[in-house]
Amino acid sequence: MAKQNQYFPQSVPHPGGTLAEKLDEMGMGPKEFALRTGKPEKTIIAILKGDSSITPDMAVQFENVTKIPANFWMNHQRAYDEYIAREKRQTVIQNAVAWARQFPLADIIKKGWLPPVTTIQEKTMEMLAFFGFSNHTAWEDYYFNQQLKVAFRISLAQTNEPYAISAWLRKGELQATELEASDYSEKKFKEALPELKSIMANHPNGFFNHLQSVCLEAGVKVVYTPCINKAPISGSTRWLNDTPLIQLTGRYNRNDSFWFTFFHEAGHILLHGKKDIFLEKVEYSDKDLIKEKEADEFAIKWTLTEDEEAEILAAAPLSEDDIRNFARKFNTHTAIIIGRLQHKKLIPYSLGREYFEPIILDGKV
Repeated sequence: MAKQNQYFPQSVPHPGGTLAEKLDEMGMGPKEFALRTGKPEKTIIAILKGDSSITPDMAVQFENVTKIPANFWMNHQRAYDEYIAREKRQTVIQNAVAWARQFPLADIIKKGWLPPVTTIQEKTMEMLAFFGFSNHTAWEDYYFNQQLKVAFRISLAQTNEPYAISAWLRKGELQATELEASDYSEKKFKEALPELKSIMANHPNGFFNHLQSVCLEAGVKVVYTPCINKAPISGSTRWLNDTPLIQLTGRYNRNDSFWFTFFHEAGHILLHGKKDIFLEKVEYSDKDLIKEKEADEFAIKWTLTEDEEAEILAAAPLSEDDIRNFARKFNTHTAIIIGRLQHKKLIPYSLGREYFEPIILDGKV
């Protein structure tokens, strides 16, 4: 709130102008003033022209000659320096306007990721603050040119919507900073998988909080970041320093898709280490299809194995009771079985819709 009440003058004169007026009043030229203050004449002339700054040392010397307190000169110089810095900042903001327009700003503001500002200049400032960059070229270096590969190891330049995708990824990072996780333990994460599978099978109210809590104990951060326009992502995995982060959207609003994506991302953590960033349902130049296949196989193992699927198919034709019984037997969810059979086009998509549960988090679908 205080930020909105700050006043920034539209112009602030250089203190050299005030010094020129004082010297004129005193009937003293720059040469004599330089002699009296012990400063080079060229320095005094540069200050009078507004080409040089008054240092604290000079301010004290000026005080003796002008009888104007040193803090007056220092405050005057500080106000001028701040004004010039803000003028330069406005140029940076204006140069970044075209960059900011590439983002789905209306949707980002609607979701509360940015404050409800109105002008494009304000939105541009807020987008830079959201990413933690001072200018838009720093964003390009980070997300396009990979100049800090230790933090972001892929280039979004070849994706269809790099701006929206980067905003979604950044929101996940900000959410992750709000979570406290234990030190990552591969052993604990593997040991937690059966419990996570049981949460999937039951999909109770508040399932996400339970999922998140179990993962945090193993040192894995899991966040839910809803999709934004132009960022058709189901999930993402990456490491923030030594902590793995799974970021999920619940994109299709179906529990079978949500849980398959979660176990897919968990597979990336356990199988592929710290070096890569994985974006599900997004094509990019560095995408490793072999690793994606391995993560799919990991997700199949923990949602419904191929042997379990074969046993189900061998019992065809299946009644709804049969599917529910198989779900209990294999500790999975009925929607997982139906979704798998639909994905393989073994049953029509119109069948079993009532068994899919929506992804309801924080009161939102």
